[in-house]
Amino acid sequence: MEKQSILGRITQMAKANIHAMLDSAEDPQKMLDQMIRDYTANISEAESAIAQTIGNLRLAEDDYREDLEEANTWGQKALAASNKAEELRGQDDAAGAEKFDKLARIAIERQMDAESSAKTAAPAIESQNEVVNKLKEGLEAMKQKRQELVSRRDQLVARAKAVQAQGQVQDAVKSINLLDPTSEVARFEEKIRREEARVRGQEELAASTLDSQFEELEDLGQQTEIEARLAALKSGQQPKELGS
Repeated sequence: MEKQSILGRITQMAKANIHAMLDSAEDPQKMLDQMIRDYTANISEAESAIAQTIGNLRLAEDDYREDLEEANTWGQKALAASNKAEELRGQDDAAGAEKFDKLARIAIERQMDAESSAKTAAPAIESQNEVVNKLKEGLEAMKQKRQELVSRRDQLVARAKAVQAQGQVQDAVKSINLLDPTSEVARFEEKIRREEARVRGQEELAASTLDSQFEELEDLGQQTEIEARLAALKSGQQPKELGS
């Protein structure tokens, strides 16, 4: 019953539909971690039980071999006793012959007992070997399933990290779009252009003011010349000739 229980549990675990279980899980990673722990515990338990089963089988095989060896030994003793009885009978020693025939019968009886034990044990040993082989196969299947779980868990974790990284990049892109630095640069550039225009306007204004001042000087000089010439005329001086 214990072996059947172990075999049934191993078979159930090995046939577990991992993909369907993961698809229905709310948190696949946590479920995988728990399943890995469960598989590890079951594998450890199965290994211990299978080791005990194998140990019992090896003891039964040892007993079987001992029965065969014992049967062979008693067969040789029966043959030896029978030969001795025939030898004594040939010497007309009926009592001696009967004595060794009796020993031969005892040896044959024990030989038959040993053969019967071996014959009875043989089917059970064969059955136990089949069970042990199935247990080993089931255990190996459990180990493969556990490795599949570990690989699936690692892939899931890697994908989750990749998705998280992509999400962070997308969030960063959204932030950049919301606060577009190019618009700030353009705004700053426009501010500089306005300042440059203001300075240019000041320079132009300063230049125009300076020109008007020079023009005023020129007008003043001309007026002075006119007044000087007028004063000369009034005093009777002759106007200057060009080139003189």
